[in-house]
Amino acid sequence: MERVGMDGVPWTGVPWTLGELARRIGATLRGDPHLVVARVASVARAGAGDLAYLADAGDLDRLRYTRATAVLLGDKEAARCQEAACCPVAALVATDPYLAFAKAAALLQPSPPPPPGRAPTAVVHPSAELHPSVSLGPGAVVESGARIGAAVVVGPGTVVGAGVVVGDYTTLAARIVLLPGTRIGRRCLLHPGVVVGADGFGFAREMGRWVKVPHLGGVEIGDDVEIGANSTIDRGTLEDTVIGPGVKIDNLVQIGHNCRVGRDSAIAGCAGLAGGSRVGERCVVGGGSCISGDVVLGNDVVVLGMTAITKSIPDPGYYSSVFGAMPATEWRRRVARFRRLTRPGGGAEGEGE
Repeated sequence: MERVGMDGVPWTGVPWTLGELARRIGATLRGDPHLVVARVASVARAGAGDLAYLADAGDLDRLRYTRATAVLLGDKEAARCQEAACCPVAALVATDPYLAFAKAAALLQPSPPPPPGRAPTAVVHPSAELHPSVSLGPGAVVESGARIGAAVVVGPGTVVGAGVVVGDYTTLAARIVLLPGTRIGRRCLLHPGVVVGADGFGFAREMGRWVKVPHLGGVEIGDDVEIGANSTIDRGTLEDTVIGPGVKIDNLVQIGHNCRVGRDSAIAGCAGLAGGSRVGERCVVGGGSCISGDVVLGNDVVVLGMTAITKSIPDPGYYSSVFGAMPATEWRRRVARFRRLTRPGGGAEGEGE
């Protein structure tokens, strides 16, 4: 399938010699440094002018028949290929092939920026400030007092609310909503359906009924942040919700009011952070995990998928509370054993209850 940009135009490759490409991505070249590649592709689909990426060691047999100009391999796969003589083309060998692939793909097939200008159906308030290089897609709305920096892309149907600030070189894809009080840094990428700055889930109880708590804070998002499709980040109650520089957020992630996520952390799909929770720097939160309100994770904490965090974790390390699926009868037997375990103070779990 041909790769296309937001404007529907195919992504054309940028030619690189293998010698220069190897230098730029930190790989060792086995082959002619003057050969030229301009695209990335899988081993099975690659043709002349392509750099094939061996994503699965099981594809080694297919490598014998590749028509690619060159292939990107990890150290172990390269050693196996050399033993089996199964690589008929030039090879770029990297210690971390996935990282090398990311760098190579960015160099060979960069995302083409759409031309600056406004679609006829875009609506811009007279008081909004837009750099001349901004690109506004069909149906985009920019409200009063908004400020949008250089080379920003505002995709179709996206709403930039009153007073919102968007930093240079940021891309807002289709149907994004940035509500008042939102500030987006430079070089960010927000995928379709993202909502930033909606009210948090804050309610007080009065005689059995819910009373809404006004949310008067905003959302501050640092530079180089990526937010996946249909994820939401709520505004703070009094202070701001803060997403630090370099944070990567997957699809369908919920971040509640007054949360703080530290620099270079990553949050996988369907995870949820309840209001007031704190995630340190360089943390990883696995898919489907949930973090309770006001819980604090220290730096370099890794939460494995489907884990419930109900207490603060100050120390770095890997944390999990997941049991793999098993027949229901076996699960019941294991639960019964758990309840018979001896408590630290003596007596079995559930004894005397």
